Amino acid sequence: MTDSLAANPDRLFPADPGTRRIARELYAEVEHLPILSPHGHVPAEWIADDIPFTDPTSLLVSPDHYVTRLIHASGVPLSELGVGGVEVDSRAAWRRFATAWPLFDGTASGYWLREEFEHLFGVPSELVDALGSSSGAADTADQVYDAIATKLAEPGFRPRRLFEDFNIEVLATTDDPLDTLEAHARLAKDDSFAGRVIPTFRPDPYINIAHPEWAARVERLADEASDGVPGYAGYLRALENRRRYFVEHGAVSADHGVRTPLTLKLSEGEAEALFEKARRGEATAADRDAFEAHMMVEMARMSVDDGLVMTIHPGSFRNHHAPTFAAHGADTGHDIPFAVNYTEGIRPLLQEYGTEKDFHLVLFTLDETVFSRELAPLAGFYPSVYIGAPWWFLDAPDAMLRFRSAVTETAGFSRSSGFIDDTRAYCSIPARHDTSRRIEASFLARLVAEHRMAEARAHELIVDIVDAAPRRVFKL
Repeated sequence: MTDSLAANPDRLFPADPGTRRIARELYAEVEHLPILSPHGHVPAEWIADDIPFTDPTSLLVSPDHYVTRLIHASGVPLSELGVGGVEVDSRAAWRRFATAWPLFDGTASGYWLREEFEHLFGVPSELVDALGSSSGAADTADQVYDAIATKLAEPGFRPRRLFEDFNIEVLATTDDPLDTLEAHARLAKDDSFAGRVIPTFRPDPYINIAHPEWAARVERLADEASDGVPGYAGYLRALENRRRYFVEHGAVSADHGVRTPLTLKLSEGEAEALFEKARRGEATAADRDAFEAHMMVEMARMSVDDGLVMTIHPGSFRNHHAPTFAAHGADTGHDIPFAVNYTEGIRPLLQEYGTEKDFHLVLFTLDETVFSRELAPLAGFYPSVYIGAPWWFLDAPDAMLRFRSAVTETAGFSRSSGFIDDTRAYCSIPARHDTSRRIEASFLARLVAEHRMAEARAHELIVDIVDAAPRRVFKL
């Protein structure tokens, strides 16, 4: 058996030898299946322009809030890690990260990074193990930095080649409704690129009237896509037109990063009044909540009409620390989960569209208490509802096991979305998907070992979970 944690073939499998043997065999069914990533944040331009990666810090540390938030918690200023575009010496920031490496023991981030270091960049395991040690810390950090930098400089280490090496079949991006999708169009016409990169319609700043740029964005939306229809009716027409544009460019879903799962069915007059009040800058906090909740129902209506899968990602208190937001911007590590109420909140939407044919609604959560209490029962009744995979703070091995255990006894295996990596960290995609496949194998292996499922059926199910489910749910 190897001493390298990242190379151990039984990593994440059950400790019991008999159950582990079953997990190995189940994992072998799906280990080499293509990666389907129907929700993520890698820019399409990276692939279209085959943009080379510049240095280890800007690739693996500065943009990854999973990494920087924990280092910041240990007392390191985010400015010393290059967060939010702050100019920083790449090697000095890397040394800061290397010193903090022991902080990641037991975390999902530590697991993914170790996989990347050893499997993707070829860093020897003994060097990875030595990161953060008191003796020769800077020297070890520099050796790992140089090994990764050397790899990044190789002509073949570009996004397109990695797309192929990672065995990615589908990669979804997340895009502003007024994006031209020019990079997607170029990729679709490029005969030298065999993959599939698809846009995702993300209208949050156009729906959440608390967004500081809401009025300006809505004005531009109306100018570009309302067909000359004024007011609230033109606003809806413009959103419908832009969604149609996304469909024409390959989109399969519309994503909504709302604060809560609240939905509300307003009359046309009530919605128009709120819309105009917001444009005048007179909307209250209650008005803002009501309008966003109403627009979730409108987005569902549009999904019924145009076929885009509707995904909802609620429950994050965005930009919790105002000084950090002012200094470094959004998505810099201080978004904090809070409890949500799906059963009551989503009900108005489901009253209207929950049983509509071919409407797919994927519900995510950062509040894992709702998995068994609310999401599994909802998905176990409404044909439209699917349970989103563990997301963000929950996309870790033990949390994935808790998710699978929490939802399966009520909703079975067919009502979940398949794994969603939801990442900006391009080089972590294979490690994340591999983690999910190992966890699914481990869960199914336990059911087999406890004589709750036939082994042959478990082999069928793991292929369905990994491959068929995301194709089915996201209409790929």
